[in-house]
Amino acid sequence: MNKTKEILITGFALFSMFFGAGNLILPPYIGFKAGESWFFMLLGFTVTAVIIPIFGILAHAKLQGTMYDFGKKVSPLFSWVYCFVVYAISISLPVPRTASVTHEMAIAPFFNAGSLVTSTVYFALVLVFALNRSKILDLLGKFLTPLIILILLLIIFIGIFSYQESLINTSYPLPFVNGILEGYQTFDAIGSVVVGSVLIISLKLKGNVSFEVTKKLIRNAGFVAGFGLLVIYGGLILNGAMFAGIFEENATRTEVLSGLSTAALGNIGTVFLSVLVALACFTTAVGIVIGTADFFKGFFNESKLAYIAIVVISCGLGIVIGQFDVHYIIKIALPVLMFIYPITIVLIFLNVIPEKYAATNVFRIVVLTAFIFSVPDFLKFLMSDENLKLIQQYIPFSSEGLGWLMPSIIAFIAVNLFKNKKHDYLNTDF
Repeated sequence: MNKTKEILITGFALFSMFFGAGNLILPPYIGFKAGESWFFMLLGFTVTAVIIPIFGILAHAKLQGTMYDFGKKVSPLFSWVYCFVVYAISISLPVPRTASVTHEMAIAPFFNAGSLVTSTVYFALVLVFALNRSKILDLLGKFLTPLIILILLLIIFIGIFSYQESLINTSYPLPFVNGILEGYQTFDAIGSVVVGSVLIISLKLKGNVSFEVTKKLIRNAGFVAGFGLLVIYGGLILNGAMFAGIFEENATRTEVLSGLSTAALGNIGTVFLSVLVALACFTTAVGIVIGTADFFKGFFNESKLAYIAIVVISCGLGIVIGQFDVHYIIKIALPVLMFIYPITIVLIFLNVIPEKYAATNVFRIVVLTAFIFSVPDFLKFLMSDENLKLIQQYIPFSSEGLGWLMPSIIAFIAVNLFKNKKHDYLNTDF
């Protein structure tokens, strides 16, 4: 296989593992809500749903280990706890959500089948793919992803060229910041540290053993996937803004996506959309389940039995939790994401930058800072307290849900300055 073809296949496989339920239903909806401010919304959304996830893949290219390696500089215990929390979140929220979205948008409109039947069949197929993981990159990159991209581009370009209405006013107070927070819901930053491990192990299974060759392949594949995500997100957000006038003000995420596909492709759009939803959700579920099983396989000394057990448990949880309405799953996911996302973003950043700026103490202090200042953002979703609001007034961007950002940046700069000054002092010739 020539290098360009391998990069494209790997990049397409990576795109498909990123592009799941949230990636599909969120962009049109936020475009619908953003209206004339769709571009600022896209810029914010791109930060957390494209740039940071691709940084996560670049960090994997540099480390070529597992998610454990992302946090081991903080401490081994922290890294194990972080991995357990992320994998628990991944198989409890985004994976079941893929089945819920598939049922609501791909099965229920055509078949008189309950969600239990859909989830059971869906996760039986996930189980089959996950247990045949050595073929996963070729299956995703050669066959499933091109079909996903083709259907998406059809909806986007036909929608753009058939639009005639004027854009409505935005319902977001701060489109750029709101876009950043909406990007959390894609799970892409968390997804990058999960599926990046899948990518590395899959490449090793295919015989890619050279560190530098693998690093270059993963890096280029990450750029391919990132470009694909940016084009698709931009197109879906723009379409949501352009066709906002055809929807009721209280339209749901799934109603907006369905309406867009019908507006672009007519009645057959429902069929195309159903295929798209099923494929996009399925590939993401497979990627996350494999990533989770790979981690526990390594935790139990490369035990194949552990891999199989985690795949079965993940699929079982998917069947049970997949019975909930997709909007309910999104609602309960947000406070969890406000807690784990800052730590994940900080770890990605620290693992991408040069080693001289990311010493052990830098990792520890910056991660601890992000953790402490993300607590108010997390608590505000669970309680309404005047003391909490008072605290948030003194933390920059805390009212927007980004209270961890400035303290983490300040901590990063301060620790590096102190480290350099200490080094200069010790090396001064008195």
